[in-house]
Amino acid sequence: MLAIYKKELRSYFNSMIGYVFMAFFLLIIGVYFFVQNLFYGYANFEYTLSSITFIFVILAPLLTMRLMAEENKQKTDQLLLTSPVTATSIVVGKLLAVFSLYGFIMLITCFYPLILSLYGTVTFATAYSSILAFTLMGGAYLAIGLFISSLTDSQIVAAVISFVVFLLTILMDGIAGVLPTDNKSAVIIFTAFLLILCIILYRMMHNLTIAAGIGVIGEAALVAAYLLKPTFFDGSVANVLGWLSIVKRFDNFYYGIFDVAGLVYYVSIAGLFTFLTVQVIKKKRWS
Repeated sequence: MLAIYKKELRSYFNSMIGYVFMAFFLLIIGVYFFVQNLFYGYANFEYTLSSITFIFVILAPLLTMRLMAEENKQKTDQLLLTSPVTATSIVVGKLLAVFSLYGFIMLITCFYPLILSLYGTVTFATAYSSILAFTLMGGAYLAIGLFISSLTDSQIVAAVISFVVFLLTILMDGIAGVLPTDNKSAVIIFTAFLLILCIILYRMMHNLTIAAGIGVIGEAALVAAYLLKPTFFDGSVANVLGWLSIVKRFDNFYYGIFDVAGLVYYVSIAGLFTFLTVQVIKKKRWS
C-alpha cells in the first residue's frame, strides 16, 4: 500500500494536476476570505467555507478522474490485479494519496483563522470545527470520485460523471423543493432511483441476474409499501434527498454547531464508496 501511495502522490507533482488543483483551491479560498472576512469584516471563517462548497464540483473531478480510469485504459490495472497487493491496499493507497494532497491544502487553511484573529475576536472552536467538517466533506467527495473512476477506462467520462454527480449534491435541496410531494410521484421517483442503482450494480459486477433481482425485489417492496400505506410516501422524496445531501450537513457548522452526526456521515460516505471501489477491484481480479 505504501508503494502505491507514494506512486500516486508523486504522479500529481510529475504533472500539472497537483499544482493546478492547489493553486485554484487556494486562490478561491483566498478570494472569499478577503471579501467576506477582511473586506466585510465577518469574524466567522465558517462563512467562507460554506460559500465555497461548489469548489468540489469543479476541482474534485480533476483529482479523481485518473485514479483508476488511467490504470484501466493503459491496462496497468492488470499488473496491480496480479500482484500480491490486496484490493483494499490498492484502493486505500490511492485514496490516501489524493486525500494527502487535499489535506495539505486544508492545513494551510488552518492559518486563516489565525490571520483573522489579528483584526478581531475569532471563535477558534467554531472555525476549526468547520475546517474539520470541510476536510471530511472533501474526503467523502474524493471517495465518490474514486469509485466513479473505477467504473470506466476514460478519464473524460469519469470527470464528466463526477461533475454531474457532485453538482447534483450541491443542487439537491433545490431539486427537492421542485419535485412533486404526492405519494404516486414519490413511488415513480424512487423507481427511477432504483433503476439507476441497478445499473450501477450491473456495471460493478457485470451480473445481470443479481442486478435485475435486486431491482425486482426493490420494486416489489415499493409497490407493497404503497398499497399498504400510501401516505408513507407523502413528502418522502424531499426527506430522502435532504438526508442524502452532503452539503446540507455542513449547515450546522455554518451556524456554529458542532454536529457529530455530520462528521460521522462524511466518514460513513467515504467508507461506503471506498468499500464499493474495493468490490469493483475484486470483481476484476476474479473475472
